[in-house]
Amino acid sequence: MSTQPIIVSASPHVHSDRTSKKLMYDVVIALIPAFLVSIYVFGIGALIVTSVAVISCLLFEYVIQKYLLKTEVTIADGSALITGLLLAFNLPSNLPIWMIISGSLVAIGIAKLSFGGLGFNIFNPALVGRVFLLVAFPVQMTSWPSAVVNNTTLVDAVTGATSLGMIKEGLMFGETMTQISSKIPSTMDMLFGFTGGSIGEISALALLLGGLFLIFRKVISWHIPITVLATMAAMTGIFWLINPEHYANPLIHILSGGALIGAFFMATDLVTSPMTKKGMVVFAIGIGIITVVIRLWGVYPEGISFAILIMNAFVPLINKYFKPRRFGAKIKAKIV
Repeated sequence: MSTQPIIVSASPHVHSDRTSKKLMYDVVIALIPAFLVSIYVFGIGALIVTSVAVISCLLFEYVIQKYLLKTEVTIADGSALITGLLLAFNLPSNLPIWMIISGSLVAIGIAKLSFGGLGFNIFNPALVGRVFLLVAFPVQMTSWPSAVVNNTTLVDAVTGATSLGMIKEGLMFGETMTQISSKIPSTMDMLFGFTGGSIGEISALALLLGGLFLIFRKVISWHIPITVLATMAAMTGIFWLINPEHYANPLIHILSGGALIGAFFMATDLVTSPMTKKGMVVFAIGIGIITVVIRLWGVYPEGISFAILIMNAFVPLINKYFKPRRFGAKIKAKIV
């Protein structure tokens, strides 16, 4: 009697027409609103920074894979494009071109390809590039062109601190939040993007639209972004209620800085975030807590980049303790 051989293959065993390339280009589409706002507010500077970051990331991935690693070139999968966009969105619009290129090299060469490429990197490549530039060139990375509204004309010729920077500086010099509030952009300015900061983080509304698009397209789950923002709102809200003259209200923390772009576009990176829903919640709570701790008591006025990278390091441990149930595993019945 002849027997039919059993073929055992690696996962995934369920296939669909959704490829990683399609997911990547959904992210590109989701970033378009924020990109358009950056062009409107910062003009040619935002276009130059974005173009240089994207082109250099694509170029470094091609050169390293083809000539150094001698592996298949994968620049068409969209991952290097996303890295370039997210790196650019975390930079000021007046950053020198050579610094942008060096950040791209670190993001692609060290944070991504040195670990084996897409699917093997431990840390978010764009954030590694951004933190490298922040540590190496702190002055240039914290001198943001200010968006000044003057008779409907936006001018980016002057530089200044972000809202979070002005709050931290003001509190250090003994000012109250009532005094500081008159200096920082209004809630509506933060919502629409008429404020200083990195080119991709200024418009809360644009980022929310992009994030909701990703959730609607099921590119990301709601668990990470909503939990990150809820944790930040809860922590800052408690301190604000205790002493509203020394702590900014939760809405300022959510709408300003990198909270929204970090929560929706970088913490949700499929490679560097947990696999299970419970793991995602734990991961996101950690990001929210670390971000608030750095913002309120750390040296830097912003903290979400560091928070995401720190929690990236815990992802293997989180995945170990929040494993999905294996197919075919026995379920213990409860005796009533």
